[in-house]
Amino acid sequence: MTKQQLVSISDWFHASPSRIPALKAVNGVCVLSAAAAFAYGVLWRPGLSDPKLTLRLVLTCGVPFVLLSAVRHVLDLPRPFEVYDLEPLLPRETPGRSFPSRHVFSIFVIGTCFCYLEPWIGWALIGLGAVLGALRVASAVHFERDVLVGAAAGVISGVIGFGLI
Repeated sequence: MTKQQLVSISDWFHASPSRIPALKAVNGVCVLSAAAAFAYGVLWRPGLSDPKLTLRLVLTCGVPFVLLSAVRHVLDLPRPFEVYDLEPLLPRETPGRSFPSRHVFSIFVIGTCFCYLEPWIGWALIGLGAVLGALRVASAVHFERDVLVGAAAGVISGVIGFGLI
């Protein structure tokens, strides 16, 4: 998005006092949904008598997350609010490390894993991942490339971990 587009979006959110809290709430619901699904998959999922399946879920989500975090650290790319000198709509305490989006990666890898385990949960998470990606771009904390690569890395990791191995 261009600076003007982000300013326009920011102005729209600031025009009504309820819009920014709503944005933060939807962001929180998306993030918490992914965390809850992961916890459900690891701790409570019916028929979880196979510890190999639990280990597979943990490794499929965890190993790529660590690798993705290392890439972010090395690249240390700036965020849109830094590049365009804007105030982000979602609070950020640390600068840089924009690429790729770990939030979007996480919801997509968990969602993809659940497409194999319990498809309705997987597809719901994928849908929430699309919403999360759009919110992160609109709030000036990620560029489009950050969320697209995060989503793609999540899907690829999930397919490798559950579909190919």
